[in-house]
Amino acid sequence: MRPFLFAPLVFVAFVAPVRADEPPAWVAPMTAVHKTFTGKPGTLALFGDSITDTKAFWAPLAFAPKDVPADIANSLAVVKKHMLDDCWGKWRGGEYGNESGQTAQWAADNIDKWLKKLNPECAVILFGTNDITRSDEKTYDKRMRQVVEKCLKNGTVVVLTTVPPRAGQEEKAKALAEVARKIAADLKVPLIDFHAEILKRRPADWNGALPKFKEFANDGYQVPTLIAGDGVHPSFPSKLSDYSAEALRSNGYQLRSVLTLHAYADVITRVLAAKAK
Repeated sequence: MRPFLFAPLVFVAFVAPVRADEPPAWVAPMTAVHKTFTGKPGTLALFGDSITDTKAFWAPLAFAPKDVPADIANSLAVVKKHMLDDCWGKWRGGEYGNESGQTAQWAADNIDKWLKKLNPECAVILFGTNDITRSDEKTYDKRMRQVVEKCLKNGTVVVLTTVPPRAGQEEKAKALAEVARKIAADLKVPLIDFHAEILKRRPADWNGALPKFKEFANDGYQVPTLIAGDGVHPSFPSKLSDYSAEALRSNGYQLRSVLTLHAYADVITRVLAAKAK
């Protein structure tokens, strides 16, 4: 369903601190990947299930008002200058790599076809919500690595996204989010930790199916927390569809869009635009 809208004794390893001026670990590897890219600059693919297929995600940013917070405005300016307009909302549906009800297996089965058709400069990838009930961690890990590795081989820079928490399946969602973090670290690709960002903002009441939100039972997407009344999909309350701090702790799709915006703008600045200069 989609909303209506257009991880005894503990040993601690020492990790050297990262300097503020030190680029993320993915910059050099993704720069090398991008050097092999042969397609059209500014192309962004969105690979995923219903949480990606819906135009409640990403598309609203194309019409964002000018009076957004400065950090969002800055990232939006970077993206609008670089990305092709069709990638806001037209690249949706199965032929573009996003479709309701799909899994990492579907992505692995079809990634070659999508890369041939789209040849995207960058791809944001989020699968896992349906894998929670249809797959295991080992299989999810294998299939997701296949998808990411094929993108990188194609010259496509990948931005991987963790699955959001899911009501009644909290531990499985947590485990799959950790799998995605490990893949991102191993393959040195940028990560949007959607799962962690939701729990940071609403640690106790992210789940719109909680009794405290029963007044929104008739339209679970209007619930003012980050996961809708079905306990699965992000929310999209119409009264909190701006870009304020309150909206970003109450509107799940808006939060995902903004997290993606910042991540993609960072990739553009550090990798994609650097090649064009």
